[in-house]
Amino acid sequence: MRTSVVIGQVPTGWDLARNLTGIARVVAAARPGDIVLLPEGALSGYAPDLSPLAHLDLDALERGVSRLAALAREHAVHLFCGSLLHDDGAWWNTALYFAPDGGRWTYRKINLAMNERDVLRAGDELPTLTLALPEGRLEVGVQLCREIRYPEQWQYLARAGVGAFVFLTNAASPEAPAGLWRSHLVSRAAENQRFVFAVNVADPAQHCPSIVVSPRGKVLGELAPGRVGTLRVTVDLTQVSDWSIGQQRRDVVDLVHRPPYGPNGRGSAHR
Repeated sequence: MRTSVVIGQVPTGWDLARNLTGIARVVAAARPGDIVLLPEGALSGYAPDLSPLAHLDLDALERGVSRLAALAREHAVHLFCGSLLHDDGAWWNTALYFAPDGGRWTYRKINLAMNERDVLRAGDELPTLTLALPEGRLEVGVQLCREIRYPEQWQYLARAGVGAFVFLTNAASPEAPAGLWRSHLVSRAAENQRFVFAVNVADPAQHCPSIVVSPRGKVLGELAPGRVGTLRVTVDLTQVSDWSIGQQRRDVVDLVHRPPYGPNGRGSAHR
């Protein structure tokens, strides 16, 4: 089973119309059935200083979400795009998914960055998503930015049956050690034997690559840092394996997932 991934490395300013123009260009470069990725905050905008959220036009943002859904339908693609969204009286850092048939899905970032914690509300679920691709179905898990630092979240998703990780980030800091986040992405792929599809913002200080990594940790494609660009890579999903995870000593160390609501309406722990 094969599928193709399109990575769109674009800037993420606070101008919604400009953001949508850049997103539309990336989607237009895709083919029907492709999985298309745009960075964290690609629709709404994103920056270390989140104070512009106080003045963001919520109606324009909602129209932008509808436009993303229309682009996915028009081009028959599976579209993942990051955006800050206002819902339930709070702002959230989200990854939005739009299916070719009009379906929608949302992941809310559970591990917020320091600059986000006084402004945004954190999610509390690690859901998976099934994509109906031309050659079959693919289960994916989504992570956002600093969640690359928490491998237990990725391993939980791998155990839940995902074949690929979708990683959207807005990582651009001149203080970050060179190559660190790239090595994290290779590790998340190899240790879980899953594909990693990762996209970052186009920024001169970009410190995480836009990249596709195989379940063996092989880099299959990568965009030049700091530049606007699009990358299309076709992958063989039969390479996904449970060989390593299946040999874990779970009698010694195991993960515990605590869903937000248990069977009695309260949080509970289960393996």
